[in-house]
Amino acid sequence: MWLRMRLYPREHIGAALRRFKKLLERSGWKGELRAHEYYEKPCEARRRQEARRQRAIHKAAPQPRT
Repeated sequence: MWLRMRLYPREHIGAALRRFKKLLERSGWKGELRAHEYYEKPCEARRRQEARRQRAIHKAAPQPRT
């Protein structure tokens, strides 16, 4: 995946670094690196996805009023 960022003339290095970090975060590149940092067995990946799906279902379910 290629990311391209243009540096503007007389732009402060801190501002450019902040823009670059936001660009990485929005592109999902950082999460992709974390996901592939260690090998994950296919069964563990399925289990994690199923747990994520169950949490979303539970969160979306109407809560009983007390």
